[in-house]
Amino acid sequence: MHIISHRPSGRYDDDQDAPIEDREPTRAELAAIEAEWPLIEAELALLDEQIAVLNLTGHGSELHRRRIRRAERRVLAARRTLAVRDDAAGVAS
Repeated sequence: MHIISHRPSGRYDDDQDAPIEDREPTRAELAAIEAEWPLIEAELALLDEQIAVLNLTGHGSELHRRRIRRAERRVLAARRTLAVRDDAAGVAS
């Protein structure tokens, strides 16, 4: 008789026995999310503005176009800040 050990389906992290889908985020993962949060927040604000314009019956006004441009600038600034931080971390390591 041949006995086969079976592990539940799902990818496994080397440090933990639970499938990645079933475990809590690590401190490193939480730190990465925290570092990227300004970009995530800026992208959500841009999406909100774009949705607001799509929900209008006509075309967006100049005010809506300015809000979208402002939100796009915030996204670019957040990406730039994150890239500079990543470059600085790469140089330091």
